[in-house]
Amino acid sequence: MLELDLQIATQASAPSEAEFRQWCELALRQRTADSEMTIRLVDEAEGRELNHTWRQKDYATNVLSFPADVPDEFLDIPLLGDLVICVAVVEREAAEQGKALNAHWAHLVIHGCLHLLGYDHIDDDEAEEMEALERTLLAELGFPDPYADDEADVPLTKTTKDSE
Repeated sequence: MLELDLQIATQASAPSEAEFRQWCELALRQRTADSEMTIRLVDEAEGRELNHTWRQKDYATNVLSFPADVPDEFLDIPLLGDLVICVAVVEREAAEQGKALNAHWAHLVIHGCLHLLGYDHIDDDEAEEMEALERTLLAELGFPDPYADDEADVPLTKTTKDSE
């Protein structure tokens, strides 16, 4: 079972809580344990501040993943972690990339959830595995391959564990 805390810290429009839940549950279905996670929707100012604080990048990014890294002996809850999504960046990217907004939202939520599960895209093999799973999950939702038009192998997002 998924316990989802959806925090909306922006006036911009966003998908429904039911959509967020559907996308998270799809991405997390390989996890047999219960899961608790937070998705926080932010404006560009907060997105920029968090990206600067955690990644030393002075711009807002689409999604930041904060995996919970608490040993079971200290905290006996199924805390998976947090996603912070900058609504304005998601909307701008979808428009710039000619993608349907809802498909881009689904992709970013699934991508972030996979990071919370430990998937990454630092090296090519990891990136291929993660992207293949994203394609499969998005196809189940009826969404197109989000990487179909990519010319370069540029990672979609970074987690707080990533380094450049």
